[in-house]
Amino acid sequence: MPEGAYPDQYTKVTSYVRILSHEALAIDPTITATPGAAWVEVDDDSPFVYRDTATSRAGLAHLVSRFNDHRVGIVGLGGTGSYVLDQVAKTPVALIRLIDGDFFENHNAFRAPGAASLDELRAHPKKVHYYRAAYSKMHRRIDARDVFLDHDNLDLLDDLDFVFLASDDSAAKPVVIARLEERGIPFIDVGMGVEEVDGHLTGVLRTTTSLPGQRDHVHINDRIPLGAPGGDDYGRNIQVADLNALNALMAVLRWKRYLGFYADGTREGFSTFSIYANEISSEDCA
Repeated sequence: MPEGAYPDQYTKVTSYVRILSHEALAIDPTITATPGAAWVEVDDDSPFVYRDTATSRAGLAHLVSRFNDHRVGIVGLGGTGSYVLDQVAKTPVALIRLIDGDFFENHNAFRAPGAASLDELRAHPKKVHYYRAAYSKMHRRIDARDVFLDHDNLDLLDDLDFVFLASDDSAAKPVVIARLEERGIPFIDVGMGVEEVDGHLTGVLRTTTSLPGQRDHVHINDRIPLGAPGGDDYGRNIQVADLNALNALMAVLRWKRYLGFYADGTREGFSTFSIYANEISSEDCA
């Protein structure tokens, strides 16, 4: 080292680890200097069941803290909504509220993260209960509401800081959107239109972001399909797991840019991914 000094603490510690490990490995080749963190020891107020060593390992605690006290809702736990949950559950948000009145069926298993067992499918659980059981193994603050949103239960949205709308019930969206706007709650709506053309699947994935002070595009440019779905794009309701996952990731990335976790140079209100062109485009930028 220059003048006998280490450039930083990390280099100093790892140098000593190397020196000590060399001698120890000569005695026992199975030993390791990184046996794992004490994952059982977590603070009582932590939303996680065990330690988030990925954040500390990457040195991102100052950025991850932006999720603290954030209360997130996911409306619709189909293919895309379930992948949204998969990502949000790995952040220390204060609450994840799942809202969906449907059952978890065989076809859902093939468009969901992870792998459902045959016994789990036979139990025929509601989607929200299935996913709460799965992700409560990691995140302790998952609130499952096995209902469909309507005029009588819109108050489920009122205490949330952000909402992901991943429901294919277009007819119910106007009242949900109106409630979110009335309460000043930011949200992202996702959707896809996929069809078979000449023996290939093609189509578009959509991510619409509505934030306080940036909502006009949702209504003026009709960025969220409302009313009864129709046309070839939605007639067969074609969805594939990888497209669901990509649509969810586009939404989660936008949410994280909104919170300042990622840099945001466009602040777009609307983005699409074209399968045929393999291209993401951004519009309605602030």
